[in-house]
Amino acid sequence: MSEIIQKPPIAAIATPIGEGGIAVIRISGKEAIQKVKSCFRGKDLSVADSHTVHFGKIVRNDERVVDEVLAIIFKGPKSYTGEDTVEISCHGGVLVTQSVLETILQQGVRAAEPGEFTQRAFLNGKLDLDQAEAVADLIHAKSIKAVDAANQQLEGKLGEHIKTFRQQIIDATAMVELELDFIEEDVEFANKEQLRKLLSELTIEIGSLLDTYETGRLVKDGVKTVFIGRPNAGKSTLLNTLVGSDRAIVTEIAGTTRDTIDADWNYEGLLFKLIDTAGLRETEDRIEAEGVKRSQKAFEQADLVVYLKDLSNPLDQDEREEIAEFQKRATRTPFLLVGTKLDLQVDEIEERVHFDLKISALEDENIDLLKKVMKQRALENKDYDTSSLLVTSSRHRDALQKSRTYLNQAITALDDGLTGDFLSIDLRSALNELGTITGEITNEHVLDSIFSRFCIGK
Repeated sequence: MSEIIQKPPIAAIATPIGEGGIAVIRISGKEAIQKVKSCFRGKDLSVADSHTVHFGKIVRNDERVVDEVLAIIFKGPKSYTGEDTVEISCHGGVLVTQSVLETILQQGVRAAEPGEFTQRAFLNGKLDLDQAEAVADLIHAKSIKAVDAANQQLEGKLGEHIKTFRQQIIDATAMVELELDFIEEDVEFANKEQLRKLLSELTIEIGSLLDTYETGRLVKDGVKTVFIGRPNAGKSTLLNTLVGSDRAIVTEIAGTTRDTIDADWNYEGLLFKLIDTAGLRETEDRIEAEGVKRSQKAFEQADLVVYLKDLSNPLDQDEREEIAEFQKRATRTPFLLVGTKLDLQVDEIEERVHFDLKISALEDENIDLLKKVMKQRALENKDYDTSSLLVTSSRHRDALQKSRTYLNQAITALDDGLTGDFLSIDLRSALNELGTITGEITNEHVLDSIFSRFCIGK
């Protein structure tokens, strides 16, 4: 663990602002306990043991009582940040919470920036960088599976893999560079076949981790599910049915939906980001035309496309061609063709299209089956076992990809008989890329970008 650095004290409200039973205000840094002591009336906090709770009152400079509180003492390095820390539990009203915070700030404490507590925890070696990022993922998680994935990373499982990879590369690099030191004596320390085997196995292991990214992305960010189809095909009705509320306006007037409408829907622990789009048709209405344009854009960015066909209207040639065109354009994007208004279906001689499912949202017919099919199709050809590690961050994916590329270049250099100095350059580059994941190698711009995602107080 790195040496603990006690920075000037910072403070922030660590719980959501609003009316509630309890709010928590966190203070951390050099002399944090002394700063709180100056406005706390109760036990002398400066002599209190670490990890103890004390009842008292927060008072202003004129000794007027702000609130009765509980003060919890955490002495560094045994705290979240590694610094001396005080957590004050006060009553949860907006005004009283803000008043307690302002009183603390008047003691010479600075208001914390977003993510500053967790950044201090990282800088003091309490967390690896990937674990720090997992804290933000856990806070922002919108599904049970996203919570599971964040907890996996927070427990350090990704870091364990990365450290194992890095140690193997360090061992390989040491052998290659030791051989360079004795190049004039023509001494060979690195067994070329063993080295090639080690690097090849590493690229396979990194590749296996990379293969989890698409599933991890869907778990973390949700499945972007786009409902498309002709006007009055039942897109808004289906969205309302799935989310269980009137999120989208539904009328019998064609063109009611003029813009994309988003709604989050959880199913069996997986988040679906449902997008209701404007009905596809030629129109001279500029606003509706812009809505159709946005529908096309949403289609291009979808993780799952659900084309809805109104079964109460016959399927004409134009719509057959339109469906075929969307199926063709979907390429790698899972595509579902769903017939709607099954209760009003008209007889047709020949449909000439294959429906994945026919439903009636109003009659709740086949809706449960549709939910299962949507999940199945969204995760097609993906390993959805969140008990195993998933890569959920594009930053981690990029670093793993670059590392694998450098390792492959090292293998090529080895096969081509290039000297060890060329091999060493690629190995060190792979090592550096992996180091950016855990924070063993980083820079200020990367840290600012990562911790700016956090809420204030964490």
